[in-house]
Amino acid sequence: MEQARVGVEPPESEPPWILSLDIGTSSIRARVFDALGREVEGLGARGTYSLHTSANGAVEADPDEMLHVLWECIDEVMVKAQAWAYHIAGVAGCSLVSNVLGIDQTGQAITPVYTYADTRPAADVVTLRRLLDEREVHRRTGCRFHTSYLPARFLWLARTHPALFQRVVRWISIGEYMELQLFGETAVSYSVASWTGLLDRTRLQWDRELLQVLPIQDSHLSPLTDVSIPRQGLLPPFASRWPALREVPWFPVVGDGAAANVGSGCVTPHRVALTMGTSSAMRVVTREPVEDVPWGLWCYRVDGTRSLPGGALSEGGNVFAWLRERLRLPEDDDRLEAQLAQLPPDGHGLTVLPFFAGERSPGWRGDARATIHGLTLAHTPLEILRAGMEGVAYRLGRVFHLLRPLLPESVEVIAGGGALRHSPVWSQILADVLGHPVTMTQVPEVSARGAALLALEALGVLRLEEAPYFPGRTFWPDPRAHERYLAAMERQQALYARLWEAEE
Repeated sequence: MEQARVGVEPPESEPPWILSLDIGTSSIRARVFDALGREVEGLGARGTYSLHTSANGAVEADPDEMLHVLWECIDEVMVKAQAWAYHIAGVAGCSLVSNVLGIDQTGQAITPVYTYADTRPAADVVTLRRLLDEREVHRRTGCRFHTSYLPARFLWLARTHPALFQRVVRWISIGEYMELQLFGETAVSYSVASWTGLLDRTRLQWDRELLQVLPIQDSHLSPLTDVSIPRQGLLPPFASRWPALREVPWFPVVGDGAAANVGSGCVTPHRVALTMGTSSAMRVVTREPVEDVPWGLWCYRVDGTRSLPGGALSEGGNVFAWLRERLRLPEDDDRLEAQLAQLPPDGHGLTVLPFFAGERSPGWRGDARATIHGLTLAHTPLEILRAGMEGVAYRLGRVFHLLRPLLPESVEVIAGGGALRHSPVWSQILADVLGHPVTMTQVPEVSARGAALLALEALGVLRLEEAPYFPGRTFWPDPRAHERYLAAMERQQALYARLWEAEE
């Protein structure tokens, strides 16, 4: 099983197939996977949509534009599949979380999609802390009060857009909006619901105490469901558009972080997933109850039986992209990698707090902003870029430290995501910061694969624990670099405490 190839041509694949839809931050992908969770080569599509940002913290998108791109991706895959389409036995999906939009009585979106990165509800986080015991809410929901979650979002919307807020009959995620267009009704998976900050994670119901202080009722939210409970029977426009998908089961969308763990083979506590794309996270899947969630971390759900403790940063590849562009560094990836590799660990002496989009784990300061401390006339753009990469790694190091008590003594760290696939230097930095080997997964689309594997398990085709695992290159920590990085992490944390008075 472990020697299976990551991707196969259609004739070599094992039916049944799963069409997996990945609604990410600014891009949407559709991929086909076979019964072993291997990507069926040549049957993929990708499209992009626009994120609208502003200086006041807005990060939102047009939900109908997003679905238009998604429909076109499905169109492209179905054209490519042609006679092979009969192998598709189900459709799975994952999406960026948390996100929310409002619909009216006709089911039409009347608000943009508000994304997790939108920081405008910062004042409402303070209000929540006056109204409720945050530690008790964190124990029940697994979530802190933060701009990325829906409690603060709803207070902000009711305060700043009262007329629009009153027109909304239901608040749903983009995955639910997709399901509503396809089937005329919708439910929300425990996975996506757990990212809202409104789900009682042990009772698997909307949190009553939170709803009592918010300007919504549970009737404004979708019914809850599990990822294993699909819908079938597309509405006429889509049934004729994709006849091969008309009667196959469509499974509820799950959170992209949960799917990334599953797709990279991290489905037990013995493997920790480290994912870095635009943002980054470290997470672990467990079937054991997580009674006490470390204060700096969250605990979401994969499904009705699996929990997902971990921490996520708003920083990752976005920091690299911003610094590279602003500092006008080489566009040649290989050249830039070679130059970065020549710099010694923390050789610049700079301290970077990489909070360009506010902070999530572990300090949860949505109002935090980026800082580069220690600049002199002698520093070069390349050193500033390396310092930014190390700064992100230090924050992940703190997440790993908080997560460690929930893990067995022996664990593997499995890394994935475009930012690390394209930068061996960054992968080595992370191994040196963690003081632990970091193994890259060979799977290029971990979230899409994870959603497909969950669907295959629901169909009874396989168990997640038995799915093929595709380890790639391992980066081994350098003890001397680790010692230098430990000191640099303390320097970063001291600066953080002075500026933001963290509560970790």
